[in-house]
Amino acid sequence: MHTPELFLLAMMMIFAIPYVIWRVGRTDYFAPLVVVQIVTGVLLGPGVLGAFFPGYYRFVFNPQVIGALNGMAWWAVMMFVWSAGIELDLKQAWRHRGETISTASLALGTPLVFGSIAAMILLTHGGGWIGLSAKPWQFVLGIGMSCSVTALPILILFMEKLEILRSDLGQRILRYASLDDVAIWGVLALILMDWTRMGAQLVFIAGFILATIGIRRLMSRLSVRDRWYIGLIWLAACGLAADAAGLHFMVGAYLSGAVMDASWFDQAHLDSFRQSILLAVMPVFFLSTGLKTAWNVHNGSVFLAALLMLVASTVGKVAGLQIAGRILRWKKGDAYVIGWLLQTKALIMIIFADILLDKGIITNEAFTALLLMAVVSTMLTVPAVAPQLQRGQAGLIRSEGALSHDSSVQSQASIHSNVGS
Repeated sequence: MHTPELFLLAMMMIFAIPYVIWRVGRTDYFAPLVVVQIVTGVLLGPGVLGAFFPGYYRFVFNPQVIGALNGMAWWAVMMFVWSAGIELDLKQAWRHRGETISTASLALGTPLVFGSIAAMILLTHGGGWIGLSAKPWQFVLGIGMSCSVTALPILILFMEKLEILRSDLGQRILRYASLDDVAIWGVLALILMDWTRMGAQLVFIAGFILATIGIRRLMSRLSVRDRWYIGLIWLAACGLAADAAGLHFMVGAYLSGAVMDASWFDQAHLDSFRQSILLAVMPVFFLSTGLKTAWNVHNGSVFLAALLMLVASTVGKVAGLQIAGRILRWKKGDAYVIGWLLQTKALIMIIFADILLDKGIITNEAFTALLLMAVVSTMLTVPAVAPQLQRGQAGLIRSEGALSHDSSVQSQASIHSNVGS
């Protein structure tokens, strides 16, 4: 078969297999389609398909096909991260800065500490986890931040499913997640700082600030339609400049969106743009992610590493929110719900770990463990949160019923009193 035919065969597999699993298996409660696509990407990688059917794997995913898929994956994930940066609402976070900053700090800092401890355990109990280009502090901080990441797009999807997105609770959660989003990408830039190329990176930062002033003035004067075209050109330019300076192109992609105002774009168009990316091209990124997984190292200790990081991530996040809830006197149950929702990892954490792998901070084995942790943590979210929300709703209904009953009794007593008099 020619390369275009093999490419289209691979694309057909990428879209058909996860859709059939998701639709026939009815996995939406614990694993939405995006999670199934991530898992399918792993199954189609060398660790599963390549292990059981090595000849077929090499036939379909030859170097030419993989090269074409990687190009699509890079642009897909850049557009996705750019759109996430555009929707960052720092103004709302600033209005509630006291509560937001304290909560976001605990939501990020506590799992960061737990995850860093997990990373140090991995370093002291055998090699094979830290990349060849990494210093120990970079590895520890990278794993710690991976345990702290919240997948904001998946979080929005889950809150829509749970019908709390537009509620006060949902808007609070978005503020906390948005502020942590900024911190996560800032720490990533610190991890990726190449001290031997400090001059180039300082030039990038200074040039980016100046270019941002110009692009903001230009965008405010353009029509909405022109803003999309100029925005995508700006995305490519920032990604190129960041990568050339020694940072990752994904850092440039996020920054290019974060300095734009969401009000410049129609919200319905932004939502449609993000959904179109998730539908049409992000599955290719999930496959390219699966091609980097490794299962045959350390006699299965990759699963133990994934379990260690999963415990660090979930316990750290929920514990941090419990502390915030006590300090800020939240009502009962809020800290549990917020903690479990904010520990949702898939997608953004996979992007984060993919950058660490590309830059040699972690190995394929560590990446595989992080990928497993991200998938499992995401699959636990709705089953953990939905019953608590149902109990809270049932309690509210009972409370309203009791109030209604008390009011009725008081009304009847008043009537009897009036009749007697």
